[in-house]
Amino acid sequence: MKTIGLIGGMSWESTQTYYQLINQKVRDELGGLHSARLVLYSVDFAEIEVLQRQGDWAATGEILGAAGKALAAAGADFIVLCTNTMHKVADSIEKASGLPMLHIADATADALHHDGIDCVGLLGTKFTMEQAFYKERLENRGIRVLVPDDAQRALVHTVIYDELCRGIIRRPSKQGYLKVLDSLAARGAQGVILGCTEIGLLVQQTDTAIPLYDTTRIHAEQAVAHALA
Repeated sequence: MKTIGLIGGMSWESTQTYYQLINQKVRDELGGLHSARLVLYSVDFAEIEVLQRQGDWAATGEILGAAGKALAAAGADFIVLCTNTMHKVADSIEKASGLPMLHIADATADALHHDGIDCVGLLGTKFTMEQAFYKERLENRGIRVLVPDDAQRALVHTVIYDELCRGIIRRPSKQGYLKVLDSLAARGAQGVILGCTEIGLLVQQTDTAIPLYDTTRIHAEQAVAHALA
């Protein structure tokens, strides 16, 4: 079994979900008392969030690159970055650490292709929904990406930072998200990517008939597959 290197803390609310899902999957695959070989470097998200707002992606890349380097020193064989947004600096992390990364957008594209989805809605932080680093990776795999309108993007982003990253789950926010899902489906989305690792804390597949692609679960399962390959 390879050793998984997790970069977490963005936020820790979803990092604990990664830890749980990875270990559950290893147990299911190997049985008995098996659990995952992994090392975790958890950052202080407050520092990262300030740099995000300032648009200082180079500084975030340095912080996460140092985290990746620490994971390499701790014996990790590859890196799983437990956040969608910060894949914007994936290249910096790989370069600093010298380790390969299991990219969350690639894992998600694999799942979409498996299900024959070629037009998908994308929810996430405003950085993930509006910037090219994530959408283009999907589009380069032949997947058309739809994002919510301005007001809906503001709602999705605000709920992530003001509620979900703080462990707050509110029914009105869930209802707002479900309306966004419906609008994306009405525009032709065959499914919707929950492209922030916290969104799965708020919205689950049982809440809607629209196929949901929870990137946290997809990423964690592919991490186990890679570790056991």
